[in-house]
Amino acid sequence: MLQISAVLAGPRYTLGVQGLACPYCSYGIEKRLYQIGGVESIQVDIALGRVRVTLADGEHLSEARARQAVKEAGFTLESFTQLDDGSGGDDEQ
Repeated sequence: MLQISAVLAGPRYTLGVQGLACPYCSYGIEKRLYQIGGVESIQVDIALGRVRVTLADGEHLSEARARQAVKEAGFTLESFTQLDDGSGGDDEQ
């Protein structure tokens, strides 16, 4: 069942965010990103300054929209990567 849900997941993105330092930072980023239509899940790795965003199938996140949400949360977007969907592998970058 886990494989099926991974296949059915929508597009995934990894955002490199400068300035993540604490759980409060994580909450601020999550709050802004969840305001974007279609966002289904967010995983924040404070230590690496990385945020993984999963959208609903058929949705899309532009770099400009991600940059704006991160800026509104008080941080700087350093990198934006759309992950290869359907590969089934770990795509850490």
